[in-house]
Order: sequence, then C-alpha cells, then structure tokens
Amino acid sequence: MCIGDNLNTGNFYFMKDGDYQRFPKGNNMNIRKAGINDVSRIAEIYVFNNRMYYFPIFKEEEFSFGELQVVSLADNYFKKNAILEHIYVFDDGLIRGFIQMSETEICKLYVDTFFQSKGIGNELIEYAIREFHADHLWALEKNTRAISFYHRHGFHLTGQKKFEEGTTEYLVELERQKYRKLYDCTAAYT
Repeated sequence: MCIGDNLNTGNFYFMKDGDYQRFPKGNNMNIRKAGINDVSRIAEIYVFNNRMYYFPIFKEEEFSFGELQVVSLADNYFKKNAILEHIYVFDDGLIRGFIQMSETEICKLYVDTFFQSKGIGNELIEYAIREFHADHLWALEKNTRAISFYHRHGFHLTGQKKFEEGTTEYLVELERQKYRKLYDCTAAYT
C-alpha cells in the first residue's frame, strides 16, 4: 500500500511485509516488462480510459459499451506475443498504468483513471525516452489533455495528420527533438 509523499521529500512509501519501505520518486524501479498475467489489468485500464476520454469524442455507444470489452480485448489483442512483448507496466504492487512501444514510437500510454495526476504517466514516458529513445507518437487531435502532457515532455506537433481508422477524427503526429541547437559557439570565433 502506497502512503504517498506526505512530507514532499520526493519519496514514496509502500507497505511490504508489514513494514513501510521508502522508494525514491522517479527511479522507475516500478516499471517492468509486462507478462501474460498482466493482460487482464492492462485491458481493463485501456477500456476504462477509452470510455472516459474517447466516448465523448466519438459518441459511439455500440463500440464503447458493446464491442469494447475487457475479456475480448485481453484475449484478442493484448495476449498476442507481438503486442505483449512491447508493453511495460508501472507496478508498485498494483498495475496502475502501461506503455506500449514500437521501436522509438509510443503506441499507447495509459494510466488507470483513478491514479492519474500522480506522476505515473511521467515515469512511464521518461522511461520510454531513456530506455527506448522514444521520439514520436500519434494522438487524437481532440485529446488536448494528452497533447498537453506530451508537450510537457518535449513532444511537439509536426503538422502531420491522418484519420483514425474507421472514423472522421484526426490523429496528429508529435515528435520529440533529441537535441536543440541554440547557438553555435564555434561560429563566433571564426
């Protein structure tokens, strides 16, 4: 059980074996490769985020509350080895979020709606940047909350758009510049 950072020390405390143990915030020790036993929780996080943030945009009840179900999504998508081998979860005793990578592209990043705004998404994206050199992604154009989150982590709109498959809604591309050349010091001395 996490009791949080009550003293603003940058540390979080978790109950383990009847004792509280300190885990420094931001060390990513809670991020690990997903396994088959994580699939139902990953699917649950995905489905509830989809309903909360995409249903108001698409307004498709049949899809959001009919077709989009945890068990079928877990069985028919997340259990595929080609998908699961690229998923990493934030797990501090409970899987609270996940990220799916494809080389340097962030394919999915979701945090359980009950645990958002607690730094979990930050840890997942910083992990992807550090470990996989994540440098681009596509986001739903109307998902301004996600786009703002990506901006805070150095991702910027490229101007590229494409339709979300089977819809009339746009996805926008965001890229992260690895190095920004502000001033060439050698030019001043030549």
